[in-house]
Amino acid sequence: MTTFKRHRGLTEQAADAAVDQACRMLRLPTIRAQFPDLAEAAARDQMSYRGFLAELLMAECDDRARRRSERRIKAAAFPREKSLRAFDFDANPSVDPAVIHTLATCEWVKKGLPLCLIGDSGTGKSHLLIALGTEAAMAGYRVKYTLATKLVNELVEAADEKVLTKTIARYGRVDLLCIDELGYMELDRRGAELLFQVLTEREEKNSVAIASNESFSGWTKTFTDPRLCAAIVDRLTFGGNLIQTGTESYRLALTQARTAAQDAAG
Repeated sequence: MTTFKRHRGLTEQAADAAVDQACRMLRLPTIRAQFPDLAEAAARDQMSYRGFLAELLMAECDDRARRRSERRIKAAAFPREKSLRAFDFDANPSVDPAVIHTLATCEWVKKGLPLCLIGDSGTGKSHLLIALGTEAAMAGYRVKYTLATKLVNELVEAADEKVLTKTIARYGRVDLLCIDELGYMELDRRGAELLFQVLTEREEKNSVAIASNESFSGWTKTFTDPRLCAAIVDRLTFGGNLIQTGTESYRLALTQARTAAQDAAG
């Protein structure tokens, strides 16, 4: 067991070495890294001992919170980085900024409510899905992102391998499940029923957010059983939020604008 001999009147070099060793033992990497700079700043600003100690501890807490957020975002498995700051509301007049910023508070995730983002390709629904999922991860919630077809394929494989209950429970534990591209491909009855089990496991307990290019009336193309389709829509809409991102692709408009600008410059 390592112990410290405490002496009054340590030289600054000895004190720095003792702090470095203590931070290693106590696993305080941020204090260890920032101590010299913070100590110099404290001396320059004539900070009290209590103030200096508070600065050290807050720096460690802030950095730990940042690292936890990074781990949660990584665990969510988003395919790319998207933020609300990067979303062009001017190019997406169908999307109300006030509503999105209210959703960014994650109160709906806290209450276990669903969210549906409906719109044509290129209207920003996947951007918003990832950005709001990222906000939830940063707020301390466990988030998981997946494509609808990938999720269904995983559930089918789990059923074949007799581990379906375990897989559904794993998806049931996350605070927010983000399902992208729901409605792009038709699901057979078995796949639709397995997806329904996941939604039922989470109903009124944990949030589900989906992005779809089909309005609810067109979901019968994806879920061919009308009764099952109605039950899935019910679970994804009850008490939740519906954001319609519109029909005009701003990605296409942006590409056209860039092409026009290049032609004019040429």
